[in-house]
Amino acid sequence: MLMRTDPFREIDRITEQFFGTAARPAVMPLDAYRDGDWFHAVLDLPGVDPDSIDCTVERNVLTVRAERRRPAGDNVEFVAAERPMGTFTRRLFLGDTLDTDRLEAGYDNGVLTLRIPVAQRARPRRVTVTATGNGRKEINA
Repeated sequence: MLMRTDPFREIDRITEQFFGTAARPAVMPLDAYRDGDWFHAVLDLPGVDPDSIDCTVERNVLTVRAERRRPAGDNVEFVAAERPMGTFTRRLFLGDTLDTDRLEAGYDNGVLTLRIPVAQRARPRRVTVTATGNGRKEINA
């Protein structure tokens, strides 16, 4: 079978994934890290109205949606329009070790910060080792 390839189409596809399109803007940049008993996810959302941000958790999937709109009106005339507009969506697949019922979210200076506590059952704990009289050790969890 003969397959036809278009190398420029592949470049376009990769570019669209990275920069997005008018109909589907690029994903929001993310930093994620654990600090002690907290998991943090920090997402850049500059120019987004805080009221348009929607965070939902279903099972272990955290979905963040936000929208950036262009100014509209009869007297608005764009000279340049390079910033991506539209609805941005990002999904994070969380582990069972996080307590999503106590998720905290804050938005400041264009940055959405999500804090999720590590579940009590997943935190490291010390195990006590005691010696019995016969030289055997008992472990108490």
